[in-house]
Amino acid sequence: MKINVIGTSGSGKSTLAKKIAAELDIPCIEMDRLYWRRDWQGTPDDVFQETLEQALQASPDWVLDGNYNRTRPVKWRHVDVVVWVDYGFTRTLYQAVTRAIKRAWHKRELWPGTGNKESFRRAFLSRESIIIWTIKTWRNNRRRYEADLQNPRYAHIRFVRITRRSQVDALIASLKTYS
Repeated sequence: MKINVIGTSGSGKSTLAKKIAAELDIPCIEMDRLYWRRDWQGTPDDVFQETLEQALQASPDWVLDGNYNRTRPVKWRHVDVVVWVDYGFTRTLYQAVTRAIKRAWHKRELWPGTGNKESFRRAFLSRESIIIWTIKTWRNNRRRYEADLQNPRYAHIRFVRITRRSQVDALIASLKTYS
């Protein structure tokens, strides 16, 4: 089974992707880990696409955590299920803020080998703020994903929209029977 968990930053997609992968006993691939380099430098698109392709081919089954819309031709080519974590704006923003505070407080490296750590300044006072990113992208992501649900190009994909935490257990149970 090939699953992509998508959603706006702060929605909880990484947490859900890890939970699904653990429950199904399949690898979890974190797109941010593939993309981010030292000092918050992103990977060039051609290298990123190739790295993603290699990661997806390394296992017959996987859970992919991440959006990166420019990677759809690679990640959705053979995907079975796309899980959209679509919590309301207030909840998503709250989760993004609390995550930023925790990360800045603990100063743990986010992706091994990158040295990238969240700081209060970066999270709250910078153009690169994850909080600002969440605010700017929530509505557009929602429109884009709603369009994807209707797009005939993605008719081969089973879309699941999670709008409440209470739906997670039912989702995992259905994924266990689907595989």
